[in-house]
Amino acid sequence: MQDYQQLLEKEIQELRDEVAKATLPEELRLKVQKDIIALERSVALGSYDEKYEKVSRYINWVLKVPWEKETKDQLSIEQAQQVFDKHHFGMQEVKDRFLEYISILKLRQSQSAEGGFKAPILLLVGLVGTGKTTFGTSLAEALGRRLVRVPFGGMGSAKELRGNSRLLLESEPGRIIKGIAEAGVRNPVILLDEIDRVAEEANKDIMGVLVELLDPAQNHAFRDAFIDYPVDLSHAIFLATANNTTAIATAVLDRMEKISMPSYTDQEKIMIAQRYILPQLLDAAGLRPEQFVLEESVWPVITRPLGYDAGIRTLKRTLEGAVRKATRIIVEKGYPKVVITPENQKIFLPRY
Repeated sequence: MQDYQQLLEKEIQELRDEVAKATLPEELRLKVQKDIIALERSVALGSYDEKYEKVSRYINWVLKVPWEKETKDQLSIEQAQQVFDKHHFGMQEVKDRFLEYISILKLRQSQSAEGGFKAPILLLVGLVGTGKTTFGTSLAEALGRRLVRVPFGGMGSAKELRGNSRLLLESEPGRIIKGIAEAGVRNPVILLDEIDRVAEEANKDIMGVLVELLDPAQNHAFRDAFIDYPVDLSHAIFLATANNTTAIATAVLDRMEKISMPSYTDQEKIMIAQRYILPQLLDAAGLRPEQFVLEESVWPVITRPLGYDAGIRTLKRTLEGAVRKATRIIVEKGYPKVVITPENQKIFLPRY
């Protein structure tokens, strides 16, 4: 019994030591210390196990939140241009808007000793496969910031964003706090992906949380239900995507600047596939470029198998299948290479 008592005291002391060396708001530190004192008292009442699980889970999450840690922005327009060109073919108007965005960040931050400029919030609107999400990744890379992607597709409750009360067993923070905790900094690029695709019955509540996240007057003190203490999100850059704006609340739209994503032409899709997609697929499959040859006359069939398609996802899936089949043939038959022609294309392409 004495050994068990010593083990309990050791676990509680470890929590206290972790809190002591952590960077926390002073008010929150006092709150956590009170929890630890209450935990010590609960030992005598025999409810230690459940109490410890709740308190330790809460404290561990509080310690994961980056209350002050940040990355330093790299605001080179030339470097940003290289990043966008590396990841995106064409779409110069969209690239120009992002370069203007970074230019404003650079100018305003140089004028503000506190770095207090609130970055405008961009909403990328376009059809599936037009590169909306990838632009979020590129912006984070261009700025040297970490990326937090929050997928909204199918989200059925605002609690997924804001978390559940810590009084409930197994509760955790919402996706926003989880995201910055995983990023480890309070100033990432937070990509709110497909905000138009939340469940209809939860739309109103989720849009209410979005207003709080995107409003500079509110997001400096975002309160997650689990953490139950204001978290400053004003240092983060928010970027949102949507297929269309029909299901997005007006109050949310008013806080963002819309950028329409153009659709790719067939020729642009072929260029993207040849320069970006296919080389990556061949590398992942362990094939050399000369081992997989697509005759020029096959490209239009791959690009437009079922009529007009604005994006490149179908094209990518088609190429993935063709590369897999070619890899198997090369391995099983010992062929030096595979050449896809109009005569044999049915072997490699999907049957719709």
